[in-house]
Amino acid sequence: MRWPDRPICAFDLETTDRDPRTARIVSACVATFDGDRVESRTWLLDPGIPIPDETVAIHGITTERARAEGQDYASGYAQIREALCEAWVRDHIVVAFNASYDLTVIDAEGRRLGLAPLVTGTVVDPYVIDREMDRSRSGKRTLQAVCEAYGVVLAAAHEAEADALAAGLLTRAIVERFPQLAELDIMADQAAWHAERQRNFAEYLRELGRETSDVDGAWPIRGTA
Repeated sequence: MRWPDRPICAFDLETTDRDPRTARIVSACVATFDGDRVESRTWLLDPGIPIPDETVAIHGITTERARAEGQDYASGYAQIREALCEAWVRDHIVVAFNASYDLTVIDAEGRRLGLAPLVTGTVVDPYVIDREMDRSRSGKRTLQAVCEAYGVVLAAAHEAEADALAAGLLTRAIVERFPQLAELDIMADQAAWHAERQRNFAEYLRELGRETSDVDGAWPIRGTA
């Protein structure tokens, strides 16, 4: 079966930090698309640390709300990870916009909690695919901007359920526009596209005399060093 014909498990996290190696999960959504049927499950977790103002400004979840309403962190994390792993077992593709952020959070937090490294199945990242397939388009490549480019409605940016649902719909829209994607070895190609773009970005930074240590070409999980 071609990868676009498989059911979709769309995934999104909202977190405490821009760095996926140190971020803790604040909210999450796992949404399954099987034909026209869509089912979603959401989580609100207490990360156990203060949520910085700069990330509260992005997703709107305060430390006070997370502490009052959030689920125990370890049990919530385990449920989110189990939902993803079960999706791969069922031969779903797991879709996440900028997947190397979200999946690196899942992997890093699992390690911090004493679990084995995350082993992924098929991952599809509309962020990586769009940047490769439509290189000439100008403007931002945020989820909201990419959704607009493909006619997908994003109900509420930086809200986990809305972002996950939009990523799932966006994947279908990208394949409809670029049907040749269906014939690719999508995991290998996405990894190669991401690595090339990161190499080019590192070279650009070096030309400016800027630091490149944060540039990471690994996909769909960033390097652990």
